[in-house]
Amino acid sequence: MHISSSPATPATIAPPQPVTPRRLAIFGAGGLGREVLVLLRQLNAVAPTWELLGFYDDQPPATDLIHGLRYLGTAADLNATPEPLAVAVAVGSSASRAGVVGRLTSPLLHFPVLVHPGVSAESFQHLQLGPGCIITQGCILTTDIRLGRHVLLNLGCTVGHDAVLDDFCSLMPHANVGGGAHLEAGVYLGTNATVLQQVRIGARTVLGAGAVAIRNLPADCTAVGVPARVVDRKD
Repeated sequence: MHISSSPATPATIAPPQPVTPRRLAIFGAGGLGREVLVLLRQLNAVAPTWELLGFYDDQPPATDLIHGLRYLGTAADLNATPEPLAVAVAVGSSASRAGVVGRLTSPLLHFPVLVHPGVSAESFQHLQLGPGCIITQGCILTTDIRLGRHVLLNLGCTVGHDAVLDDFCSLMPHANVGGGAHLEAGVYLGTNATVLQQVRIGARTVLGAGAVAIRNLPADCTAVGVPARVVDRKD
Protein backbone atom coordinates (compact mmCIF):
# COMPACT_ATOMS: atom_id res chain seq x y z
CA MET A 1 0.00 0.00 0.00
CA HIS A 2 1.32 3.46 -0.91
CA ILE A 3 1.68 5.72 2.10
CA SER A 4 0.27 9.16 1.45
CA SER A 5 2.47 12.14 2.29
CA SER A 6 -0.61 14.15 3.32
CA PRO A 7 -0.86 14.04 7.12
CA ALA A 8 -4.15 13.42 8.85
CA THR A 9 -5.11 15.66 11.73
CA PRO A 10 -5.19 13.42 14.79
CA ALA A 11 -7.38 13.92 17.80
CA THR A 12 -5.82 14.95 21.08
CA ILE A 13 -6.19 11.95 23.32
CA ALA A 14 -4.62 10.41 26.40
CA PRO A 15 -3.71 6.74 26.84
CA PRO A 16 -6.92 4.67 27.15
CA GLN A 17 -8.02 3.91 30.71
CA PRO A 18 -11.29 1.93 30.43
CA VAL A 19 -12.91 0.78 33.65
CA THR A 20 -13.57 -2.78 32.47
CA PRO A 21 -11.47 -4.98 30.19
CA ARG A 22 -11.99 -4.67 26.46
CA ARG A 23 -11.34 -7.35 23.87
CA LEU A 24 -8.11 -6.82 21.95
CA ALA A 25 -6.21 -8.78 19.31
CA ILE A 26 -2.66 -8.25 18.05
CA PHE A 27 -2.00 -8.25 14.31
CA GLY A 28 1.57 -9.39 13.79
CA ALA A 29 2.84 -12.65 15.25
CA GLY A 30 6.55 -11.86 15.01
CA GLY A 31 9.01 -10.29 17.43
CA LEU A 32 7.30 -6.91 17.59
CA GLY A 33 3.98 -8.65 18.21
CA ARG A 34 5.47 -10.39 21.23
CA GLU A 35 6.91 -7.09 22.46
CA VAL A 36 3.49 -5.45 22.14
CA LEU A 37 2.06 -8.34 24.14
CA VAL A 38 4.55 -7.49 26.91
CA LEU A 39 3.42 -3.85 26.72
CA LEU A 40 -0.24 -4.87 27.01
CA ARG A 41 0.45 -7.08 30.00
CA GLN A 42 2.35 -4.23 31.64
CA LEU A 43 -0.67 -1.99 31.11
CA ASN A 44 -2.96 -4.65 32.57
CA ALA A 45 -0.70 -4.93 35.62
CA VAL A 46 -1.40 -1.25 36.35
CA ALA A 47 -5.14 -1.47 35.60
CA PRO A 48 -7.14 -4.41 34.13
CA THR A 49 -7.70 -2.80 30.76
CA TRP A 50 -7.56 -5.36 27.96
CA GLU A 51 -8.93 -8.85 27.46
CA LEU A 52 -6.19 -10.30 25.25
CA LEU A 53 -7.61 -12.68 22.65
CA GLY A 54 -4.65 -13.74 20.53
CA PHE A 55 -2.64 -13.07 17.37
CA TYR A 56 -3.58 -12.56 13.73
CA ASP A 57 -1.11 -12.60 10.86
CA ASP A 58 -1.35 -13.24 7.13
CA GLN A 59 1.66 -15.56 7.47
CA PRO A 60 0.83 -18.26 10.04
CA PRO A 61 3.55 -18.64 12.70
CA ALA A 62 5.42 -21.86 13.33
CA THR A 63 3.36 -22.53 16.45
CA ASP A 64 -0.30 -21.88 17.22
CA LEU A 65 0.52 -20.82 20.80
CA ILE A 66 2.61 -17.67 21.33
CA HIS A 67 3.43 -16.75 24.93
CA GLY A 68 0.12 -18.19 26.06
CA LEU A 69 -2.05 -16.69 23.30
CA ARG A 70 -3.45 -18.48 20.25
CA TYR A 71 -2.90 -17.72 16.59
CA LEU A 72 -6.41 -16.90 15.37
CA GLY A 73 -6.13 -16.30 11.63
CA THR A 74 -5.49 -13.78 8.88
CA ALA A 75 -6.67 -10.25 8.12
CA ALA A 76 -9.70 -11.75 6.37
CA ASP A 77 -10.62 -13.62 9.56
CA LEU A 78 -10.17 -10.44 11.58
CA ASN A 79 -12.46 -8.52 9.22
CA ALA A 80 -15.12 -11.16 9.84
CA THR A 81 -15.37 -10.39 13.56
CA PRO A 82 -19.05 -10.24 14.60
CA GLU A 83 -18.55 -7.72 17.41
CA PRO A 84 -16.43 -4.63 18.15
CA LEU A 85 -12.76 -5.44 18.61
CA ALA A 86 -9.64 -3.42 19.38
CA VAL A 87 -6.58 -4.22 17.25
CA ALA A 88 -2.93 -3.44 17.92
CA VAL A 89 -1.04 -3.54 14.61
CA ALA A 90 2.43 -4.76 15.58
CA VAL A 91 4.31 -4.50 12.28
CA GLY A 92 7.64 -2.66 12.28
CA SER A 93 7.91 -1.63 8.62
CA SER A 94 6.08 1.60 7.87
CA ALA A 95 4.92 0.46 4.44
CA SER A 96 3.86 -2.98 5.67
CA ARG A 97 1.96 -1.51 8.62
CA ALA A 98 0.11 0.85 6.29
CA GLY A 99 -0.75 -2.10 4.07
CA VAL A 100 -2.15 -4.08 6.99
CA VAL A 101 -4.28 -1.17 8.18
CA GLY A 102 -5.55 -0.73 4.64
CA ARG A 103 -6.72 -4.36 4.61
CA LEU A 104 -8.47 -4.18 7.98
CA THR A 105 -11.68 -2.70 6.66
CA SER A 106 -14.37 -3.91 9.06
CA PRO A 107 -16.18 -1.00 10.75
CA LEU A 108 -16.19 -3.07 13.96
CA LEU A 109 -12.40 -2.78 14.26
CA HIS A 110 -10.80 0.15 16.03
CA PHE A 111 -7.19 0.99 16.81
CA PRO A 112 -6.42 2.13 20.36
CA VAL A 113 -3.48 4.24 21.47
CA LEU A 114 -1.09 2.11 23.53
CA VAL A 115 1.42 3.91 25.75
CA HIS A 116 3.73 2.21 28.23
CA PRO A 117 2.77 3.14 31.81
CA GLY A 118 6.28 4.46 32.46
CA VAL A 119 5.91 7.27 29.89
CA SER A 120 5.34 10.53 31.78
CA ALA A 121 1.65 11.41 32.01
CA GLU A 122 2.42 15.15 32.12
CA SER A 123 3.42 15.16 28.46
CA PHE A 124 -0.09 14.18 27.39
CA GLN A 125 -1.44 17.60 28.29
CA HIS A 126 0.21 18.99 25.15
CA LEU A 127 0.55 15.97 22.91
CA GLN A 128 -1.61 14.88 19.98
CA LEU A 129 -1.79 11.17 19.19
CA GLY A 130 -3.61 9.63 16.24
CA PRO A 131 -5.38 6.27 16.46
CA GLY A 132 -3.18 3.19 16.54
CA CYS A 133 -0.07 4.85 17.98
CA ILE A 134 2.20 2.55 19.99
CA ILE A 135 4.72 4.09 22.41
CA THR A 136 6.91 1.57 24.20
CA GLN A 137 9.02 1.50 27.34
CA GLY A 138 11.66 4.17 27.96
CA CYS A 139 10.38 6.73 25.44
CA ILE A 140 10.55 10.44 26.30
CA LEU A 141 8.23 12.97 24.68
CA THR A 142 8.39 16.57 25.83
CA THR A 143 5.70 19.04 24.77
CA ASP A 144 3.59 20.30 21.85
CA ILE A 145 4.27 17.19 19.76
CA ARG A 146 1.93 15.80 17.09
CA LEU A 147 1.88 12.14 16.07
CA GLY A 148 -0.35 10.98 13.22
CA ARG A 149 -2.07 7.62 12.79
CA HIS A 150 -0.26 4.37 13.62
CA VAL A 151 3.06 5.92 14.61
CA LEU A 152 5.41 3.44 16.29
CA LEU A 153 8.01 4.53 18.87
CA ASN A 154 10.12 1.53 19.81
CA LEU A 155 12.16 1.23 23.01
CA GLY A 156 13.92 4.31 24.36
CA CYS A 157 13.09 6.85 21.64
CA THR A 158 13.08 10.61 22.30
CA VAL A 159 10.96 13.26 20.58
CA GLY A 160 11.59 16.96 21.21
CA HIS A 161 9.24 19.91 21.47
CA ASP A 162 7.08 20.91 18.50
CA ALA A 163 8.08 17.86 16.47
CA VAL A 164 5.60 16.42 13.96
CA LEU A 165 5.54 12.74 12.99
CA ASP A 166 3.00 12.06 10.26
CA ASP A 167 1.02 8.84 9.68
CA PHE A 168 2.84 5.47 9.84
CA CYS A 169 6.23 6.80 10.91
CA SER A 170 8.40 4.17 12.62
CA LEU A 171 11.19 4.87 15.10
CA MET A 172 13.35 1.89 16.01
CA PRO A 173 15.02 1.60 19.43
CA HIS A 174 16.80 4.72 20.72
CA ALA A 175 16.05 6.86 17.68
CA ASN A 176 15.98 10.60 18.40
CA VAL A 177 13.93 13.41 16.85
CA GLY A 178 14.94 16.98 17.66
CA GLY A 179 12.69 19.89 18.46
CA GLY A 180 10.69 21.25 15.54
CA ALA A 181 11.68 18.40 13.23
CA HIS A 182 9.07 17.04 10.80
CA LEU A 183 8.91 13.43 9.65
CA GLU A 184 6.50 13.07 6.75
CA ALA A 185 4.28 10.01 6.31
CA GLY A 186 5.94 6.60 6.38
CA VAL A 187 9.42 7.72 7.44
CA TYR A 188 11.50 4.94 9.05
CA LEU A 189 14.33 5.73 11.47
CA GLY A 190 16.72 2.86 12.20
CA THR A 191 18.15 2.04 15.60
CA ASN A 192 20.03 5.01 17.12
CA ALA A 193 19.26 7.25 14.13
CA THR A 194 18.97 10.98 14.87
CA VAL A 195 17.11 13.81 13.17
CA LEU A 196 18.39 17.18 14.36
CA GLN A 197 16.15 20.08 15.27
CA GLN A 198 14.10 21.75 12.51
CA VAL A 199 15.11 19.10 9.93
CA ARG A 200 12.41 17.74 7.59
CA ILE A 201 12.49 14.15 6.30
CA GLY A 202 10.47 13.44 3.15
CA ALA A 203 7.72 10.84 2.99
CA ARG A 204 8.69 7.15 2.99
CA THR A 205 12.41 7.89 3.43
CA VAL A 206 14.58 5.47 5.44
CA LEU A 207 17.29 6.85 7.72
CA GLY A 208 19.69 4.03 8.48
CA ALA A 209 20.83 2.82 11.88
CA GLY A 210 23.12 5.31 13.61
CA ALA A 211 22.72 7.93 10.87
CA VAL A 212 22.41 11.63 11.72
CA ALA A 213 20.26 13.88 9.51
CA ILE A 214 21.66 17.41 9.86
CA ARG A 215 19.73 18.83 6.90
CA ASN A 216 16.47 18.11 5.04
CA LEU A 217 16.18 14.84 3.14
CA PRO A 218 13.92 14.23 0.10
CA ALA A 219 11.09 11.73 -0.10
CA ASP A 220 11.50 8.11 -1.18
CA CYS A 221 15.18 7.64 -0.49
CA THR A 222 17.57 5.84 1.85
CA ALA A 223 20.19 7.86 3.73
CA VAL A 224 23.05 6.59 5.91
CA GLY A 225 26.10 7.89 7.71
CA VAL A 226 27.15 10.88 9.80
CA PRO A 227 26.13 13.27 8.43
CA ALA A 228 23.45 11.33 6.57
CA ARG A 229 23.84 11.16 2.79
CA VAL A 230 21.44 9.71 0.23
CA VAL A 231 22.63 6.36 -1.08
CA ASP A 232 19.51 5.10 -2.85
CA ARG A 233 16.34 6.55 -4.37
CA LYS A 234 13.13 4.59 -4.79
CA ASP A 235 11.24 4.60 -8.07
